[in-house]
Amino acid sequence: MTLDNIHKQLIDSLKTGVMLLDCDLRLRYINMEAEQLLAISDSKANNQFIGELLLGADEEIREIRMAMDKGISVTRRMAELHLKHRRSILVDYTINPYKAGGEVSALLELNSLEHAQRINQEEILSGARATTQELVRGLAHEIKNPLGGIRGAAQLLASEITDSELHDYTQVIIDEADRLHNLVDRLVGAKHPLAFSDTNIHEVLEHVKSLAEADAASNDIRIVADYDPSIPTLQGDGEHLIQAMLNLVRNAMQSINTSQPPVENSEILLRTRVARNISISEVFHRIALKVDIKDNGPGVPPHMLSTIFYPMISGRADGTGLGLPITHSIINQHGGMIECKSKPGDTTFSVVLPLTISQADGK
Repeated sequence: MTLDNIHKQLIDSLKTGVMLLDCDLRLRYINMEAEQLLAISDSKANNQFIGELLLGADEEIREIRMAMDKGISVTRRMAELHLKHRRSILVDYTINPYKAGGEVSALLELNSLEHAQRINQEEILSGARATTQELVRGLAHEIKNPLGGIRGAAQLLASEITDSELHDYTQVIIDEADRLHNLVDRLVGAKHPLAFSDTNIHEVLEHVKSLAEADAASNDIRIVADYDPSIPTLQGDGEHLIQAMLNLVRNAMQSINTSQPPVENSEILLRTRVARNISISEVFHRIALKVDIKDNGPGVPPHMLSTIFYPMISGRADGTGLGLPITHSIINQHGGMIECKSKPGDTTFSVVLPLTISQADGK
């Protein structure tokens, strides 16, 4: 069973995972989407018995053999397939038997439900964020006007009084008005377009790492780097990416520091990997950069997971609820996406940023 280059290119362009099995249920080919889903390359998967790749898949194997024996297509919804390294994927799959070289073979189509859910969640978040942003912009305008009046009145009052102690009070009013003005600006977002240039994500993360380690809040938190050195530069705004990643790291530090009971052997992991065949807001990217910020803190409360990127949502009494929305806005302006998976002792914020093929080839 062989595929010519044209057929390979066509199958590799699909957003559906495709696996070709011979009559002995040995893998003869998997496309790029299946490589991403199964976390294995076509060359390594080749000639493997499917039971070596999918662990504890006795029922699925019986189903494939039954479909091949009867010559019928079989579809299974919401199947959880277990892979090596304790990893599982949730998929819909279809078994399509066919004859090749006089032998019955099978083509398996895998549709990732996690992938579909991620796209749907990103669409909902983007829509909600756009609505919230319009509301916030209108509110910011209404806040800035009286703030300007308060600041101006305080300046006039300061010019009329001679008592130094009263001057201190008017200066407090001016300073607080300025602080609120800056807070509103941060809430609304960046005023100027981002300045894109060739950006090394590892230089960004190393800068973030050094800033975090110099912060007194890091205490005994160990910050670990796990980088893929083959990742090329990307088109990005380095300063804004530093801000976005630093927000995530500081968020992890604050989560660990406020944990009750205290976290033992506290750690934050900065990890980079290449991701392939990713859809971001319905735009397909053959190759992308994935940055994981992972901590072993208490985790995000389940009821907050769907709203943590909204403005003014914070799990801490002293939090402004601005860090994560600002991070989401920066990543969104880079054409990327961000998601969070959390449970006690294991929280991961994953940022995915598109790379071009020429960048990946080092051209």
